[in-house]
Amino acid sequence: MTYALTWMPAVLEAAGLKVAEEPGWRTRGHGDMGDVKGVLCHHTGGARTGNMPSLRVVVTGRADLPGPLSQLCLGRDGTWYVVAAGRCFHAGAGRWRDETRGNTSFIGVEAENTGRADDPWPEVQMDAYRRGVAALLRHLGRSADWCVGHKEFALPVGRKPDPSFDMPAFREAVARWMADPSPPPTIPAVEPVAVSAAAAPRPTLRRGARGDAVQWIQRRVGATPDGDFGPGTEAAVRRFQRAHGMVPDGIVGPKSWRALDALGIG
Repeated sequence: MTYALTWMPAVLEAAGLKVAEEPGWRTRGHGDMGDVKGVLCHHTGGARTGNMPSLRVVVTGRADLPGPLSQLCLGRDGTWYVVAAGRCFHAGAGRWRDETRGNTSFIGVEAENTGRADDPWPEVQMDAYRRGVAALLRHLGRSADWCVGHKEFALPVGRKPDPSFDMPAFREAVARWMADPSPPPTIPAVEPVAVSAAAAPRPTLRRGARGDAVQWIQRRVGATPDGDFGPGTEAAVRRFQRAHGMVPDGIVGPKSWRALDALGIG
């Protein structure tokens, strides 16, 4: 069945954030959510390198805990990965503002970071974390006080250390975004440029773009070459990116352009 949190990608994209939807996320979960009251922030404790190396574990789970382990993941480059629209096993026992039903009342976010002092949080990731949480809470009609760290929620006290950053300061930043959100960053429009390998720089293209450059991309990723960057083209771009070891965000930027050029198709 399709679960309740299907609104998340649109809300994050409207905030100007990069979003990558994992296949099957709309029907993934351990049942549906309850009364969603807030967002519970984590760090993964995963690998030191890579953009989102913990993604597969969050989707499929561990030997001791079946996935999905959170609804959302956040890569080091600020990409939001949508994993599940249903309930996830991310909270465990705990309490925040008298709410104890962590898995049914909080959207879980697993942000990629080891949690160690030698793994500083990139600003692009922290900016996306703040803006994304603010956008989710605005949609829910909740205040920034309903953003909670796992280390604050978990009982007994001290059971969890994540996330490793200062949560009161994070909530203050989220509250500022909720009160006065800045305009989302603009994506360059399609320019009348050539699409050969010699043409550089070329525009970053995503859903909503139109033109000859989009059609050129569509032919190479196996999408209908109608020149309209719609959901089908985005899905084909994500497949292409996964196959070539890139962040599957569905956005054609410099790395994707280089990989497309390397196909050698005229």
